[in-house]
Amino acid sequence: MPAPANPASPLTAPAIINAFTSHGLELPAPTVFDTIASTNDEALVQASAGAPEWTVVVADRQSAGRGRLSRSWETPAGRGLLFSVILRPDPVWSAASLGWIPLIAGLATSRACGAHDVACRLKWPNDVVIDAAAYDGSPGPRKLAGILAERRSEAVVVGIGINVSHAQAELPIPAATSLALEGSGCDRAQLLAQCLQVWGELWNRFRLGGGDADSSGIRSEYLAESLTIGRRVRVDLGGGAPLVGEAVDIDHEGRLIVDGPFGLRTVSAGDVTHLRH
Repeated sequence: MPAPANPASPLTAPAIINAFTSHGLELPAPTVFDTIASTNDEALVQASAGAPEWTVVVADRQSAGRGRLSRSWETPAGRGLLFSVILRPDPVWSAASLGWIPLIAGLATSRACGAHDVACRLKWPNDVVIDAAAYDGSPGPRKLAGILAERRSEAVVVGIGINVSHAQAELPIPAATSLALEGSGCDRAQLLAQCLQVWGELWNRFRLGGGDADSSGIRSEYLAESLTIGRRVRVDLGGGAPLVGEAVDIDHEGRLIVDGPFGLRTVSAGDVTHLRH
């Protein structure tokens, strides 16, 4: 596949603030870096120092970014949208509420990217994907964005990385993709504002619902956009034999429910592979 047009849309503090204003967002001033080891690490430091909710840390490039299970994650400068957000859940919320935080972030990211005519879906627990084969012909889906949530005392920091204008050769695996490869041009500052606008609307509903994914309607909306539910999956749990069965539901805590020869099993964390039937 030919390399897409790859303009480095500006990701500066003035561009981001202008994007916030154009979307009617009244948020704390963002912290913006050309290069940083990890936006999550910086946001965790700011959270510990008392930074308010919706403080955003943005970087044009990460030198030591990480995904789930301590995996390293890097991207070339000018290509991705890399940011972390500080959230402050209500102290009375249960663990069930906290489990939904990264899923809400995924739903917001999917909808913001989907507004650019890209058919996004959600792969549990933390990926925004395209339901299509990898670029080498192997089974998909193709990963567009990933999410990592980390807790620091009463705050939760959610880091998001979206592949925006990468060429295929700039991506780490054939099962990764970018908005450009999917046929969409996008200004990164505007995409950030779109993500935060949708995310804020979902978060406000979740808060008004007392942190309950059902009463707020979040769970039903997530299920409707899930690519995992109804699929045969393998779940690697980081040790021992993997679970193989059908993903049948996501419970009130955001956990995946898998039905197989072992009966119904609830999974709070694991690597999920979609299998061919």
